[in-house]
Amino acid sequence: MSSSHVPAHHPHPWSTLGRRILAGVIGGLAGGIVFGFLMAQMGMFPMIASMVGSDSAGAGLIIHLTISVAVGLGLTVLFAGKFLTSYGKGAVTGLVYGVLWWVVWWGVGGLLITPLMLGVSVFTLEFMAAMTLVGHLMYGAVLGLTAVRVLKGRA
Repeated sequence: MSSSHVPAHHPHPWSTLGRRILAGVIGGLAGGIVFGFLMAQMGMFPMIASMVGSDSAGAGLIIHLTISVAVGLGLTVLFAGKFLTSYGKGAVTGLVYGVLWWVVWWGVGGLLITPLMLGVSVFTLEFMAAMTLVGHLMYGAVLGLTAVRVLKGRA
């Protein structure tokens, strides 16, 4: 008697990592583009470009999208297996992740370090800080939702 046994398919760890990387790149770009519309309306790209000694809006956009992909990879490579398993979890995780990055990027840099360097009051929440929080929330939500879609194999 012959038994036809088909072994269970277990994805190779690198293929899983590859899917997480793809999710981070696509999700980071998608979130970065959405956030980028807000940044463009606020004229922020020349300020971003100043990080590399430029005042070009195009350079600022490229820097912004590069950072967006790197931040997206951080979420998907490190946390996809636990926090990006459904669209609901992806949205909430993305929103929390966006707030955390706002705290790191704007909160520490824009509300603490820069004011200390300029000798002005710290942690003053003004319009620009509030708008960047909105942008980081938008980025995080789009990143989380897009990443779930890619991780589910639908992109």
